[in-house]
Amino acid sequence: MNTSPFEQNIREQPEALRALAGEGPDERLAQLCDRSWERIVLTGMGSSHTVGLPTWRALTRHGRAAWNVDAGQLLDAPELITPDTLVIATSQSGASAEIVELLDRGTRAGALIGIAADETSPLAQAADLYLPLRSGEEATVSTKSYLNSLVVHHRIAASFGAIDGLAVEAQLTASPHAIEALVDLDLTGIAQSALAAQSPRLATIGWADSAATALFAALIGKESSKVPIEGFVGGEFRHGPYELAGPGFTGVFFGASREDVDGPLGRIVRDLLASGALVVLVGDLQIEGATTVDARADRSLSALLEQSVVAQRLAVAIARENGVVPGAFAYGSKITATL
Repeated sequence: MNTSPFEQNIREQPEALRALAGEGPDERLAQLCDRSWERIVLTGMGSSHTVGLPTWRALTRHGRAAWNVDAGQLLDAPELITPDTLVIATSQSGASAEIVELLDRGTRAGALIGIAADETSPLAQAADLYLPLRSGEEATVSTKSYLNSLVVHHRIAASFGAIDGLAVEAQLTASPHAIEALVDLDLTGIAQSALAAQSPRLATIGWADSAATALFAALIGKESSKVPIEGFVGGEFRHGPYELAGPGFTGVFFGASREDVDGPLGRIVRDLLASGALVVLVGDLQIEGATTVDARADRSLSALLEQSVVAQRLAVAIARENGVVPGAFAYGSKITATL
C-alpha cells in the first residue's frame, strides 16, 4: 500500500515539534501580553480557529476578556476589534481568504499577533509580532501545522500567566517521543465497523480543551475521507444530534479520562451503547462495550498533541475504508483563497 502525502506529513510531526522546541518562546510575546488590553480576540478559519479554543478557555479562567471568533464572523462584526484590542490571528498558510480580507480592510487593533508557517505570507508581513510555526511544507490536510499551532497557542497562554510556561516547555520536549509511537497507529478495525452499516453516521465529541480536538477530528476526517463527520463540543450533542444514535452511529470521544466515568461523558457513552451505537474512547477511560484507543487524557498540552495524532490516524483509516487516497483533495485545495 502506497503511503499518501498526508500520512508522510503525519510521520514528520515529531521533528516539526522538535524544531519549534529548539527555538523557545519569543521574548517579545511577554511584552505584549503584559499589557492590560480591553479585550483579546482570537481568530482563524477551520482548524486554525478551533486551535484557539484552549487558549480562550485559559485566558477567560485567568480573568481576561477574550473572544474566540472565526475570521468569517469577524468580517461581519468588525466592531469587536477596538484600538485597545489584541488580535491573535492563526492561519497555517498565512493567506486564508478571510484573514487576507481582514488585513485588507485595515481594521485598527491595538496590536496583531500573527501565527503562520510562511514568513512571506500576508499575515506574517502585517503582524506586529509574527510567531512562526516551524512546521515546514505540508502537502494536504492539516497535520504538522496544527500540532505546532497548539504549541504556539500554549506559549501565548503561558505568556499571559494563564498556564504554567515551564510545564508547557517540558511537555513540548517530551511529546515527540510519545507521538512517534502513534504516527503509524492502525485504526482499520474501527473504520471498518463505522462504515459497515447501511446508513453510517459519525460524530466526534470532546469536553473542555479536548473540544478543540473533536472539532479538528471532524474537519480533517471529512476532508480526508469524503465521509460526513460532525464535531460537537461536549453536551451540545444531547441537544438534537442525539437523534443520530442507534445502530450505524459511531461516536468518538476525545479526552476520555477515567475521571469522567460517572460524569456527563460517561453517562452519554452508556446511553449510546444502550442504543446500539459504536463508541470509541480516545484516552484512558474504559467502559464495557466501548473501544478505547489509549492516549493521554490529563488535559495537558501533551494530551492534546497525542489525541490530535489519533484523530489524524482515524481520518486515514476511514479514508482507506472508503476507497479514497487519504487527504487527497477532490474539489478544494490546501489554501482556501476565495471568500
